Amino acid sequence: MRVLIATVQIPFIHGGAEILAAGLRDALVAEGHEAEIAAIPFKHYPPERIVDHILACRLLDVTESFGRPIDRLIGLKFPAYFIPHPNKVLWILHQHRQAYELWMNPAAGDLVYSPKGVQIREAIWKADRELIPEARRICALSANVSRRLKEHCGIDSVPLYSPAPCAEQFYSAEPEEYLFFPSRLNPLKRQVLAVQALSKTQQPVRLRLAGVADNSEFEHTIRALAVELRVQHRLEWLGNVSEQDKRELYARSLGVVFPPLDEDYGYVTLEAMLAQKPVITCRDSGGPLEFVVHGETGLVVEPSPESLALAMDTLWENRSQARAWGQAGRERYSSLDISWRTVVRTLLA
Repeated sequence: MRVLIATVQIPFIHGGAEILAAGLRDALVAEGHEAEIAAIPFKHYPPERIVDHILACRLLDVTESFGRPIDRLIGLKFPAYFIPHPNKVLWILHQHRQAYELWMNPAAGDLVYSPKGVQIREAIWKADRELIPEARRICALSANVSRRLKEHCGIDSVPLYSPAPCAEQFYSAEPEEYLFFPSRLNPLKRQVLAVQALSKTQQPVRLRLAGVADNSEFEHTIRALAVELRVQHRLEWLGNVSEQDKRELYARSLGVVFPPLDEDYGYVTLEAMLAQKPVITCRDSGGPLEFVVHGETGLVVEPSPESLALAMDTLWENRSQARAWGQAGRERYSSLDISWRTVVRTLLA
């Protein structure tokens, strides 16, 4: 089967969505199919451009290439999942969240502040409600994304989990004196909350952050906050790290801190489980809550500096408990049967 994966990408921004698309392509090829990724450059500002992108996707013809039919289109991200095709399935990573649950969140974008913001939001709603059901099958990256789609648009979907990249290469090692927080530096990932929490710990907790900032201004903000709160000596800013180094950082950590706001899915959680490390997350963190079981594979706390600090102290003080939670997390990952074979068979059925 010839399969085209349709997605969008903000140029020079590389994250979980890009990793997932590449993993899906490779899995399709491994199963004997031809597969390509069609990544459409996406720009969400000024907000009026969003409607242009919707129209551009509707005008694309990907039914064939050089006279040979494209048998299946798999749509991943807004607005690429609007591209028409008679044999289209969707694996929705997320909708345009600024038009939905992040509408009033100032850290999420400027759509709400646009003079035409309400009209653009309504155009997005209309497109989602009318065009998503064109697909012969609708899957969502997680139960959280599936819930949003039903809540906002009244559309049913089936949660379909993506495996963590290079899952077989994760391992566990003797822990060293740090907690690990790997993620893009972004307000929605809430590194600010982690820095605030560090200032309230009772133990000499050390935190290593890996990831690059979506914009330099935000990185400057959190670095300045660390200095203001006098915890800069207990923070390590690792920036961009290789996949091999990232796996070692997981392996040698006491545990993983991952407190994002309403995450779609979160590879960080899965990677921590593969490395047998407990995860600290928050009650409003979304996707991670589908994997982290409070008091069994990690800790789920209120999204406040005080609660997060207490959880950090708990892992720091109770090393044997942290180890047991990490081992339970690895067992839970195995029990969920998350595999590319399942993904491919579901999307091509």
